[in-house]
Amino acid sequence: MLTFLRRLINSKVGVVVTFIVLGIIALAFAAMDVSGMQSGGSIGGNDVASVGGADVTAADVKLRANNAIEAARMRDPSLTMASFLEQNGLESILDQMTGAMALERFAGQSGMAVSKRTVDGQIASIPGLQGPTGKFDQNIYQQMLSQRRLTDAQVRTDIARDTIGQQLLVPMLGASQVPQQLVLPYASLLLEQRKGQIGFIPTRAYATGAAPTDAEIGDFYKRNVQRYTLPERRVARYALITPAMVKDKATPTDAEIAQEYKSNAARYAASETRSLTRVVVADQAGANAVAAKVKAGTSIAAAAKDAGLEASTSENVTKQELVSATSAPFADAAFTAAPGAIVGPVRTPLGFAIAKIDAVKQVPGKTLAEATPEIRDGLAKAKLQTALQSVRDSIDDALSSNGTFAEIISDQKLTAKTTPLVTAQGVDPENAETKLDETLTPIVQTVFQADEGDAPQLVQIGTDGGFAIVGVDRIVAAAPRPLSAIRDRVAADFRTDRALKGARAAAKTIADQAAGKMTLPAALTAANKQLPPPQSIDATRAQLAANPQGAPPPLALMFSMVEGSAKMIQAPGDSGWFVVKLDKIVKGDARGKDNVLKAARGDLARSVGREYAQQFANAVRKAVGVKTDPAAIARLKADLAGTGN
Repeated sequence: MLTFLRRLINSKVGVVVTFIVLGIIALAFAAMDVSGMQSGGSIGGNDVASVGGADVTAADVKLRANNAIEAARMRDPSLTMASFLEQNGLESILDQMTGAMALERFAGQSGMAVSKRTVDGQIASIPGLQGPTGKFDQNIYQQMLSQRRLTDAQVRTDIARDTIGQQLLVPMLGASQVPQQLVLPYASLLLEQRKGQIGFIPTRAYATGAAPTDAEIGDFYKRNVQRYTLPERRVARYALITPAMVKDKATPTDAEIAQEYKSNAARYAASETRSLTRVVVADQAGANAVAAKVKAGTSIAAAAKDAGLEASTSENVTKQELVSATSAPFADAAFTAAPGAIVGPVRTPLGFAIAKIDAVKQVPGKTLAEATPEIRDGLAKAKLQTALQSVRDSIDDALSSNGTFAEIISDQKLTAKTTPLVTAQGVDPENAETKLDETLTPIVQTVFQADEGDAPQLVQIGTDGGFAIVGVDRIVAAAPRPLSAIRDRVAADFRTDRALKGARAAAKTIADQAAGKMTLPAALTAANKQLPPPQSIDATRAQLAANPQGAPPPLALMFSMVEGSAKMIQAPGDSGWFVVKLDKIVKGDARGKDNVLKAARGDLARSVGREYAQQFANAVRKAVGVKTDPAAIARLKADLAGTGN
């Protein structure tokens, strides 16, 4: 709620980068949000910041920025480095890095440390680093490090910093006590009511003018060249290794099936299970009393309840399972008693057990012939994964020996294929009909994370253990379409832009008039265009907060304005302009409204912990000493944007 109210009050336009960007983000490691304020300062050499005397190099920040945008593209494939920088992505990365380093330095000064075993455990638990067997795979880990241009030491450092951050900040995040003095102003703000009108000045209401000249088209094209620029496109070369390709190596023989049957003879032998209801009593005397009641006809559940206890039921348990749950003597007694018999009291580690044998079930054994289908299926699955892993290991060995894509394909007798020329989103901007098979998405994502000339990589495909060897075949850099090929489109955009400027000029005039003595309906009429009538608005901040999609921009603007003022805001898609007139503000008063106060306190309670954590992180940065070099950061941004020298 705090974030929403701030956005509404300040009416800031833009996208805030809120994800954490540490070097291991591409490995799906979770990081703590440790951002904070920056302080100026001069940093030497190639460093962009320092934390307590420790340097933060431009190279390290650049590496993390590239890894961050690659990871972000998995959520938003349309994200570019330019838009990432425009959204202050680099500043967010630097904030996260310096914040995590400051917490680490503060923790070290306080005697806190993270053990190697803890770091090992976190690495091993990452799903993306688990092989076909479901266990941590060192080869996959090394491939991911190589792919992200990271070292094991960097990853371990980041995990240790993240762990320290959690240990320091998570306790604060649980804070939820909010004093009444703080709740009342926010609750009252939610009840604030605003009345006004919103007018719309559509672009289509204004003339597009005469056909533009070649000079006008050329100038407009140059000024808006980014609009007509094709994003970078790539062709991936790949070869698939699927379970079907190694199926012949995964067929169990009769001898293997017989050996598996013999090795698990107990599993296929005849067995007996029992269902029983039991209660455990702490002392011998109490157990004897419960047993007496049960033997006299009282149910175990009722006898247990009378003693302040609760009976439990076990269905179809084996003797070994009962031994594990109770004790060997009790299991012996239970499995020798007849159905319906009362067993006990028998001593167990937790007390004295009494039970009633509810049912006895005989499970017949399975002959080799009967067990063969089950054994064959289990062995086939295991052998299939082993065969796939064998091929993967062979290819991985070849890659480690600098084997080329062509050599590996030839040695493994694989079929090489290529994708169409596509963007990172798997589409061809020049051919809308090109649709990439969804199974190739991991291949495209991988090839867009590689550089031309990089060694091929192994990529997991699907969930059946299949994978692919992937390399970069061709890269076509981002470039604008030739004007000659899109002249008609540019001309149409020019005319739309001309009409949009006309609508903007009209909107400004209408807003100026509505802010003066003229009403908004009168100002719209005075424009001498067939404009739609204004829409009346009467809403509270609480109504805006209840919208899961967020408030529409004109409505959000109205809640940041001064009473009696009028402002304009552009509509999406060059469709026109909105003019917002705020007629009246009715202040809210939540005093005596317990339901509103309770709801506001609940919303604030979910945010106050984050506020405490943020303030603590800021205090740590100040105590440790964080300095940044604005000039070095500007140079790094220019380098990332491709405009650096």
